[in-house]
Amino acid sequence: MNPSLPADTASIRITRAGTTASSAGSPDYFTGTVRIDAPFSTDAPARLGGATVTFEPGARTAWHTHPLGQTLIVTVGVGSVQEWGKPAQEIRPGDIIWIPPGVKHWHGATPNVAMTHIAIAEAVDGSPATWLEQVSDDHYLGATG
Repeated sequence: MNPSLPADTASIRITRAGTTASSAGSPDYFTGTVRIDAPFSTDAPARLGGATVTFEPGARTAWHTHPLGQTLIVTVGVGSVQEWGKPAQEIRPGDIIWIPPGVKHWHGATPNVAMTHIAIAEAVDGSPATWLEQVSDDHYLGATG
């Protein structure tokens, strides 16, 4: 046991599959049908959190940034990720995507195929992301077409 940690954080914690309800992605942060499963976070001093996110065909995030970056691990389907001002890139199962701190980007499914990824990010002052404007349909279709 680490004597510098409070007793309640010094033990392994297991969150059993199926014990956390799925939730819908907020229309403030997503376009289309998005499901968020098994969200997780750590206790201070750690600041890691994440979730498994499923995007139905055509669904995507809004443009956003992360103060300490983000890692995506694609588990199912085909998707896209795009950095502001650069071409979109296709992402597939097994791909691991690193988005550096402060990089404006979006990610989501292709127009015809759903995509699921595990998203992992660290929070600064309690926030893992800064959400910006929605990705327009014209921009999305041009980026994924």
